[in-house]
Amino acid sequence: MWAQAIEDALTVVSQNIERFEDQFPLTSSQGDRIYRLTPNNDWTEGFWSGLLWLSYEYTNDSRYRNAAMNTVASFRERLENRVNLDHHDIGFLYSLSTKAHWIVEKDEQSRAITLRAADVLLERWREVPGILQAWGPKDDPQNGGRIIVDCLMNLPLLHWAYEQTGDERYQQAAAKQTAISRRFLVRGDDSTYHTFYFDLSTGDSIRGGTHQGSRDGSTWTRGQAWGIYGFALAYRYMRQPDLLNTAKRLARYFVDRLPEDGVVYWDFDVPQVPDTKRDSSAAAIAAAGMLEIAELLPEGDADRDWLISAAERMVAALAESYSTKGEQDAQGLLNRGSYAVRLDISPDDYVIWGDYFYLEALMRLERGVPGYWYERQRGQSGE
Repeated sequence: MWAQAIEDALTVVSQNIERFEDQFPLTSSQGDRIYRLTPNNDWTEGFWSGLLWLSYEYTNDSRYRNAAMNTVASFRERLENRVNLDHHDIGFLYSLSTKAHWIVEKDEQSRAITLRAADVLLERWREVPGILQAWGPKDDPQNGGRIIVDCLMNLPLLHWAYEQTGDERYQQAAAKQTAISRRFLVRGDDSTYHTFYFDLSTGDSIRGGTHQGSRDGSTWTRGQAWGIYGFALAYRYMRQPDLLNTAKRLARYFVDRLPEDGVVYWDFDVPQVPDTKRDSSAAAIAAAGMLEIAELLPEGDADRDWLISAAERMVAALAESYSTKGEQDAQGLLNRGSYAVRLDISPDDYVIWGDYFYLEALMRLERGVPGYWYERQRGQSGE
């Protein structure tokens, strides 16, 4: 089943190489099923690069490699010109592009570019309040003291840079950001805030909130998915048991609230009625994160089986009922992704991060290939 789903996905990716040329897909818009294309200037471009690298690893087809290498050149140019890099999503951009190239082919130039990208991310560190600032310039009155749960997925870039260089600044920033995220973004019932605010002058905690959830106290499903995967990756790098336990608890919260068909709505606290928007991307991210947790657990661990079972259930649901298999001229891999429902931005559309994590989850299940968040163990290859 997983192999067929990958082949279906590759059919779309292959067609998109010609469609997109030198541009990058972001989302479709209001159900038109046509990807909106951008130059390399947003936060999402790495996901297209990552899709191409996964496709190349699965097929060993140079056509995918050539397209991936075109994106690597674009990322090098973007870094040289500092095009819209004043945000925390540097990890999403460079882990899946230049770092992916390093992981797949051990290219020294891409390694050097990725290390420079880690330096750019480290510029987001604010000594007071001791955070990596998510958005906006330093001392910005609205965003200067703000963290968001998505940032957990950007921290592997810093951990990797520490492993490559031995420079403890990378590890220290990542460790502190993880700790403050665990303390303030994870609630007592194992749900998560999307964002949290701190006082710029004192560092005092102010309040939790949301940008894309239904309300400040709700649980945005994609944010919960970022937390599942992000804390699992933090444990892989730092081996602190509390981080793995947090990832498992967040996963249990997610699984316990799955709808009957296995694909979540966009927020856990909105009414689950027929016209409520889903978020297939949240399901794909959570499934990949649960498979990461399972890989970190020993055989026979009581939690390993249910994590794998839940991930397989979600990926099967995506492949059978939410994928675009058989749809003529489909540009996305998954239907019913949401960018920002409350803000009415692509609320029920293709989203490129959903496509990436869907293929990553399939590759984990079929080949044991974990994507590009960390250096691979021997045998973890798409070939």
